[in-house]
Amino acid sequence: MIVAFSVSPLGVGEDVGEYVADAVRVVRESGLPNRTDAMFTSVEGEWDEVMDVVKRAVAAVEARCSRVSLVLKADIREGVTDGLTAKVETVERHLRAGGAGA
Repeated sequence: MIVAFSVSPLGVGEDVGEYVADAVRVVRESGLPNRTDAMFTSVEGEWDEVMDVVKRAVAAVEARCSRVSLVLKADIREGVTDGLTAKVETVERHLRAGGAGA
């Protein structure tokens, strides 16, 4: 499964990068495949291990503030591995091929 999530502290002002870095650090230290962009961090693995990482990432932010926002989206698909890379490669292949909408 792939989970894309965003965790942000509430009530600490506009500059939340330091708090978000705490959450991303947890994800990166987990050893699971992951990717961070401007809006979300995606992590790939089995249900329990991914949800544990999300829970620990939220806890890392919560340790420094009293209120946390979590947005989570999951792609649950049995038997798929390396989805973080494969999904992007599929889109890139279609872009290179041109076709409708290109």
